[in-house]
Amino acid sequence: MKKNSWIYKVFLLTFFLSILFSTITNLIAYHTNLLVIFISLILVIVIGIVFDMLGTASLTCKEAYFHSMSAQKIKGTREAISVLKNNERFANICNDVIGDVCGIVSGGLGSVLAVSLSKVSSVSLTILSVILAAFISAFTVGGKAVFKGVAIKNCNQIIFAFGKLKSLFHVK
Repeated sequence: MKKNSWIYKVFLLTFFLSILFSTITNLIAYHTNLLVIFISLILVIVIGIVFDMLGTASLTCKEAYFHSMSAQKIKGTREAISVLKNNERFANICNDVIGDVCGIVSGGLGSVLAVSLSKVSSVSLTILSVILAAFISAFTVGGKAVFKGVAIKNCNQIIFAFGKLKSLFHVK
């Protein structure tokens, strides 16, 4: 039953994050110019890549690295250990929930950008849609591939930085 409750929580988190992200990006996209839409698209892709890196780092990082630092009361280590004790769920939220929501939202923004570009240019909507979808996919997958390697090589520093950030906001 406990495993099922996690699945329900992930489902609801994904559902509400998708509503939030989609609403914000659609409001931005439909009430602004092409540059702001493009910047929003890049931002959503970057958020997806960063969270994928965080999730990967949490799965490759070893908790033992932080115990001596925690004994010295170094700020952020307790939070880092907390992330690592729950690394499966943390990675699921980072890689799957946030990463996938960003992927879907970036596709929606790409569609809005394609429609907007087709209205101001002579290029067909179909061609623009295909080209933008290809670029969004390539940047997302390529960025995640590059930063997976970074996450594996620098997992301790990444999780420690996240732990310090988390300690600033006192997130439990």
